[in-house]
Amino acid sequence: MNELLVKQKLALCLQQAVLAAQQQGTLVTMPPEVIIEHPQNPGHGDFASGLALKLARSMKMSPLAVAHKISEYLSLPPEIDKVSVVSPGFINFTLRDEWLKEQVETILNAGESYGNLDLGKGSLVQVEFVSANPTGPLHVGHGRGAVLGSTLTNILAAAGYLVEKEYYVNNMGAQIDNFTRSLYARYQQCLGREVTMPSEGYLGNYMIDLAQEIVSEYGNKLLNLPQEEAITKISEIGLEKMMAGI
Repeated sequence: MNELLVKQKLALCLQQAVLAAQQQGTLVTMPPEVIIEHPQNPGHGDFASGLALKLARSMKMSPLAVAHKISEYLSLPPEIDKVSVVSPGFINFTLRDEWLKEQVETILNAGESYGNLDLGKGSLVQVEFVSANPTGPLHVGHGRGAVLGSTLTNILAAAGYLVEKEYYVNNMGAQIDNFTRSLYARYQQCLGREVTMPSEGYLGNYMIDLAQEIVSEYGNKLLNLPQEEAITKISEIGLEKMMAGI
């Protein structure tokens, strides 16, 4: 059992304790969200809750008195050895040494799956990441996106979600038209033609390298095709090569 599950158990115990106290007429306020954290002083235990501090004003009691009232109705889970109340009104919990020792074997047996949760309960989530446009080379930002996206999918999978990774290939629209016409212009230039680059074209040196690569493979064959057919063909070739580089 990992820390999150222990915190969830303790939060539930506190909620049930307040409800039990309400039924006995000891407390009349419904509990707000119960937050479990680590005490600032490790000597006070492994976990702590400031629930009594939140309830004190509406109860017109001191936080310490409210904390004592709640602790009287606590039914502790087996992982907990003892509960203590400290000023100004914190309820602290200490784990059993025996339970902690048992966790060593649990961790070893679980291996890499230790700490996995069932929060997602098999819900399907899709995470799109990297999705670099095939109109230019990869850069550092794409690498960062790959790391973050991969890490996020691993976390979601470990939390019980069924994760689908998506790499969106944006090979349509004006950017692809500009890429294609830029590549076609560079291709012609590599074959000695005087051609002006499109006004919104891609001017990076990688386009020259790509055009030279196409020339080495196809020679001037594409120039013998009708222009629109040649443009369509060079678009297919160029995008395929760019995707291979990604």
